[in-house]
Amino acid sequence: MTQQNAYNNYRNNVIMTASPQELTLMLYDGALKFCRQAMLAIDEGKIKEAHEYIVRVEDIIEEFQATLDKKYEISSSLDLLYDYIYRRLVEANVQKDKAILEEVYGLIKELRDTWKEAMKLSKVKK
Repeated sequence: MTQQNAYNNYRNNVIMTASPQELTLMLYDGALKFCRQAMLAIDEGKIKEAHEYIVRVEDIIEEFQATLDKKYEISSSLDLLYDYIYRRLVEANVQKDKAILEEVYGLIKELRDTWKEAMKLSKVKK
């Protein structure tokens, strides 16, 4: 087995055994990674790559919106925030605007950090 195959098998196992909370954290981490890669691609003038990375972030944000549990009051606020982030991503993609991506990155990072803290607090309560 090649090193790449071993790594892919490991990643698949991590994903398949992760809790829903851990999967959410992984998605936030992925969104941040793709956002950074898009900013770098814009800096390097790699327009097609920037587009592809931004679309990946858009897909993750859409997934967050689609899976919101509407029975919780906070869901409507998160839905509005995800909608704003998505619209800004579209704008960043059309304009290839790094400043917009930096704004989006900050918002996603704040959501991710809050989620990570909530995960820690829920483990303490158990």
